Amino acid sequence: MPTASARPVLDQAPATESFREAVLTGLRKPQKHIPSKFLYDERGSRLFDQICQLDEYYPTRTEISIMKQNVEAMAQAIGSRVRLVEYGSGSSLKTRVLLNHLDDLAAYVPVDISKEHLIESANDLAEDYPSIPVQPVCADYTTAFDLPDPPMTAARTVGYYPGSTIGNFRRADARDFLRHVAEAVGAEGGLLIGVDLKKDIEVLKAAYDDAEGVTAAFNKNLLRRMNRELGATFDLDTFEHRVLWNEERGCIESHLQSRGDQAVTVAGEAFAFEAGETIHTEDSHKYTLDGFAALAAEAGFHVDTVWTDERSYFSVQYCTVEAGRKS
Repeated sequence: MPTASARPVLDQAPATESFREAVLTGLRKPQKHIPSKFLYDERGSRLFDQICQLDEYYPTRTEISIMKQNVEAMAQAIGSRVRLVEYGSGSSLKTRVLLNHLDDLAAYVPVDISKEHLIESANDLAEDYPSIPVQPVCADYTTAFDLPDPPMTAARTVGYYPGSTIGNFRRADARDFLRHVAEAVGAEGGLLIGVDLKKDIEVLKAAYDDAEGVTAAFNKNLLRRMNRELGATFDLDTFEHRVLWNEERGCIESHLQSRGDQAVTVAGEAFAFEAGETIHTEDSHKYTLDGFAALAAEAGFHVDTVWTDERSYFSVQYCTVEAGRKS
């Protein structure tokens, strides 16, 4: 008997040119900066999966624990015959906890920028859940993209955004992204989202700079990607992974720091680095419950239910589009 497979990928991935322009634009700035979404090529996505298994990296296991303890209540809030759209699906580990408890899904739509990783994950899910239509979309979900029509009429559309990835956005960008999700799911829709919470700074630093160096490899993989795709001349040994807590912004910042003065060429353009100069690669904002509720309200969502762990390290929140909002 042939194994089940996902439907063909709806490919809306950005062209390589967008990576080129983002890199060149970011490296020309006084504080060099490259958007964190470009960390997730195929190798980067696999490294991030390894990060999620580390002892220091509490978000994944804490979120999974919250979901396992409360998944029936989450499924009841989501309802039956929904189209579930997962933003940044990755390996979909947490999604399986949810899929095991949702009734009569109209479709599961995993959205991810890494096409190879997306196809592998979508096919695995289609094989393990043959009764669920799996409709993968390769896209940059931070920009507008089209959703495939579900094979059956859906009662509503619900977004799923696990993993506290909302923290990678600056506040204004997080609000804009949530507004986009509210418009995509429509007036009857919802959003189940993971939100990391503020806690002891040393716990945070360890989570983003692990002893095994997996997070460092993940961050430095961006240099490897620029070498491969843009003909850059980065020597990975001359940069180091650095994290710091920015109290004013309420976030962990990840950087790639130059060990000495050096010159690098990217896509034919030369860039000088002084010793200690950094490329800012990622933000990981942490929220209070009240702070996230206020952000969600600005985007047109109302937080209906919040589930947390016993230490209040992490939260999973179910939001609905506020009454009267137009889709």
